[in-house]
Amino acid sequence: MNVFERLKEYDYEQLVFCQDKASGLKAIIAIHDTTLGPALGGTRIYDYENDGDAIIDALRLARGMTYKNAVAGLNLGGGKAVIIGDPKRIKSEALFRAFGRFVEGLNGRYITGEDMNMTQQDAAYVSYETSHIVGLETGSGNPSPVTAYGVFKGIEAAVNEVFGSDDLKERSIAIQGLGSVGRRLVEILHGAGAKLYVTSRDQVKIDKAVAELGAIPVSPDEIYSVECDVFSPCAIGAVINDRTIEKFKCKIIAGAANNQLESSKHGDILEEKGILYVPDYVINSGGVINIIDDISGCEYNRENALRNTARIYDTCKQVFNIAKEGCIPTYRAADLMALERIVAVGKVKKIYNRQ
Repeated sequence: MNVFERLKEYDYEQLVFCQDKASGLKAIIAIHDTTLGPALGGTRIYDYENDGDAIIDALRLARGMTYKNAVAGLNLGGGKAVIIGDPKRIKSEALFRAFGRFVEGLNGRYITGEDMNMTQQDAAYVSYETSHIVGLETGSGNPSPVTAYGVFKGIEAAVNEVFGSDDLKERSIAIQGLGSVGRRLVEILHGAGAKLYVTSRDQVKIDKAVAELGAIPVSPDEIYSVECDVFSPCAIGAVINDRTIEKFKCKIIAGAANNQLESSKHGDILEEKGILYVPDYVINSGGVINIIDDISGCEYNRENALRNTARIYDTCKQVFNIAKEGCIPTYRAADLMALERIVAVGKVKKIYNRQ
């Protein structure tokens, strides 16, 4: 892998490799763009097959955070961190504190928080070594419930766009992944009267969703071909790919997972197939909206967070309108929205101010 060529492709600012032999820490921090402010993005723990996969994931996620924060109207850039290893085996106070010291060493250029396989306790250990972390129990807390609410509002917007009504009663929705966001989304959709198909790699989670929420269980491989109104990916990224693209029998794809498109061509194919794709970083931005009080130093206000997150509905509608007016796929419309704001603010920041 030519690392600098990858950095140059989307103009990444910085890639940091973090290693601590004593704790076993192997981590990568990617900072994409800080035009709008410090790079914000959570830390995920994942057992990558090789270091190259970890680098690619960190870079893709960091760029997605730049666009997510820009479209959400936040004064934040985009970054992401990955800790390499099996989350069931590598976790320790020492590992997270070592990671926290690397974050602290970036002197505020990068702000982290929870992501896949990271818990509130893990985040607390990181906070022992750095103040550049958000979403702690002492602040806004776990962002997953607000993220799920934002995805729900995005699904409503998409259903309105396709079917002419926000009403989800009896709308069929296939949810891939029952983690902290996916499970909460299922609960909200159940309350709205939707017919739910669910899958997960964890059979216990499937059984609970079936018993408690009346969901219909589907195997992980079959979830793509469920005949439904909405397919909602809420687990890993790149699930819209060459293998799955012809399986979809849905009208809408709208979910919480990051980097759902394996490549831009898959967004183009969805457009050709008449499937409305709700760009991931638009619909799943509730988590970053939720933690803005932590960054500004204000006391966390849940009602404000939910009210601001509900505006994801309007943002999705904006994206759909730009796509229709420009005859372009929705993923490109969202990128245009993000880049327009970054360019505009970048011009203002040319005005010198002594720091």
